[in-house]
Amino acid sequence: MRSFYTLTFLLIAYISIAQQTISGTVVDEKNKPIVGANVFIDGTYDGTSTDEKGNFNFQTIVLGNQTLMISFLTFETLKVAIDATNCKDKTFKLKESVNTLDAVVITAGSFSAGDKSRVSVLKPLDIVTTAGSAGNIIAALQTLPGTQNVGEDGRLYVRGGEADETQIFVDGIRVAQPYGATTNNLPTRGRFSPFLFSGISFSTGGYSAEYGEALSSVLLLNTQDEATQNKTDISFMTAGLGLSNTQKWKKSSLSVNTAYIDLAPYQVAIPQDVDWNKPFQSLSGEVVYRYNFANGIFKAYAAFDASRFDLNQEDINEPEKVRVNLRNNNFYLNSSYKGNFSGNWQLFTGLSYGYGQNKIAIDANDIRNSEHASHLKLKLTKKLSDRVKLNFGSDYFITKFDEDYNTTFKSGYDSNIAAVYTEADIFFSKKFAAKVGVRASTNDYINQNSISPRASLAYKISKNSQFAFAYGNFEQAPRQEYLKYSDEFKTEKASHYILNYQFVKDKRTLRTEVYYKGYSDLVKYDTDSPRFNSVYSNNGKGYAKGLDVFWRDGSSIKNLEYWISYSYIDTKRDYQNFSAEVTPNFVATHSASLVTKYWISDWKSQVGFTQQFSSGRPYNDPNQTAFMNGKTKSYSNLSFNWAYLLSQQKILYFSVSNVLGTQNIFGYNYSDTLNGSGVYDRKAVIPTADRFFFLGFFWTISDNKKDNQLKNL
Repeated sequence: MRSFYTLTFLLIAYISIAQQTISGTVVDEKNKPIVGANVFIDGTYDGTSTDEKGNFNFQTIVLGNQTLMISFLTFETLKVAIDATNCKDKTFKLKESVNTLDAVVITAGSFSAGDKSRVSVLKPLDIVTTAGSAGNIIAALQTLPGTQNVGEDGRLYVRGGEADETQIFVDGIRVAQPYGATTNNLPTRGRFSPFLFSGISFSTGGYSAEYGEALSSVLLLNTQDEATQNKTDISFMTAGLGLSNTQKWKKSSLSVNTAYIDLAPYQVAIPQDVDWNKPFQSLSGEVVYRYNFANGIFKAYAAFDASRFDLNQEDINEPEKVRVNLRNNNFYLNSSYKGNFSGNWQLFTGLSYGYGQNKIAIDANDIRNSEHASHLKLKLTKKLSDRVKLNFGSDYFITKFDEDYNTTFKSGYDSNIAAVYTEADIFFSKKFAAKVGVRASTNDYINQNSISPRASLAYKISKNSQFAFAYGNFEQAPRQEYLKYSDEFKTEKASHYILNYQFVKDKRTLRTEVYYKGYSDLVKYDTDSPRFNSVYSNNGKGYAKGLDVFWRDGSSIKNLEYWISYSYIDTKRDYQNFSAEVTPNFVATHSASLVTKYWISDWKSQVGFTQQFSSGRPYNDPNQTAFMNGKTKSYSNLSFNWAYLLSQQKILYFSVSNVLGTQNIFGYNYSDTLNGSGVYDRKAVIPTADRFFFLGFFWTISDNKKDNQLKNL
């Protein structure tokens, strides 16, 4: 027994002698003490927490080289090599984590909507519950600053750019034919059903080097990664029918959506200012398949659209109406895979194929054209650390277009564009971040190469506000109606400069941006419209500069959300067949919109109003000596919608556009010849109807018996 006590005493004495004291102070980057930081030696239970002065002190029996771990919420964990026998009274500095919710976000030129967006100015519901949008993603985006409401066209015009200067991508892969078929002065719609998308990023300029072939803007649509449950949606509408079904399995899901639209019944009930022979009809469908692997996800998206209409249009230069009979068929396929690999690597790869066919009869003339367009994409992402992420990848665009006029004149082109890019996301601190990249491309049809640098910076000045700046060069091949006649072109170019301020707090968001865009090498021609015998050049130029303001408030008044947008733009171009550098006819100097959504619990209803306003747009009046010297009256449109929940899964929906019946004018068409008084006659371009009414019944059948189609309205 005496030997046992002696051994125990010697062991305690040895441990006491062998114990080492580890001490020090933990501070932040401003040398302020951090209270409550966890400090311990890796692989042991030896450690403690810092006191109110940031100091710590603990003992350990380990010897020699060790790893000291220091961690605290909102700060990066520090791993530092120490000598356990000689680590006393040292100072350790922690860096703020850049992955926290209040870290700086690069926002210049970009609006985001979606549950995964750190700073979202819109919610997914907003995209399709905006009064006047009629479930059209493009129409909802036209309530944001930086866009132009070109009512006779319906496509997306951004900051002085034409519609074809905005490219649309689904899951990062380009859509070559994103809009439905149309003819002169009849607005078109986007092809995609909004309920398939979980997030949207709309860039009004200064966007990432990952995207090219767009002078003004990119719209990124992201499909849902997985379905939540089995469900069926049924729609009965004044304009048609809709049916969709989603099936969910353990690792995969399948969503199918189809719709039939026929304006004939609506035309009988509420006549439009259109002389239809056969009103617009369309049959469309979409399929999305998703499969989740252990470290990645595969998605396949396919859509088709077949539409037709036959109408008689007045032409001020023709004694009789011109008959236009159009049939359009469209198919789009998109597949992608995104997966994570060891070493903080992520792979994204995908491809898309789009086919568009038009058969157009204009009186006795027949025009047939078809476009095959593909996009192949590969992107690799390497996370070097919490503060540095490197992206690099490549794109390959293939376009084949053919057109046949009366079987006697053929035109078209084959174009291949290859591009590579690299970009780095760098977080210098929680308050300061940068995105720097470059994109290089080559177009074999017009034999042009380009290098486009891009850069964005963001600095957080307080907990709720920040500044951001973006710069970039952007290039795009000339549009289809030029390329089908000639390959003697350069790429059109634009340089973007954007300064952004953003404030976000308590469901309130304020965004202001000033910007400047300089255009060069724009296409010009010497005829009244692009023709096979036109003389083309890239001598065009232009600029756009302005101010955009966005304010959203979802907390000041219970059950009410609203946003206000305002845009001022000063832009001029000398391009196409312009005789001077002037403001194009699709641009209004001032644009504003007010969107409101109010939930009335007692009525089980959501009601909304959208008021849009824009100042007059210029037009060319040949009766005046100055080019593009006319100006329309101001545009005003008040829209209303009402969604009433008959039950949790049954909705009755009503909407009306232009409630007040404002007589809007988009411009004028002029005669080519003088009348007897020596004046060119004109005819106003006006909407097809003063108002548009919509009534629908929407029924959802789901596993949880709670889902409904409010998000689709």
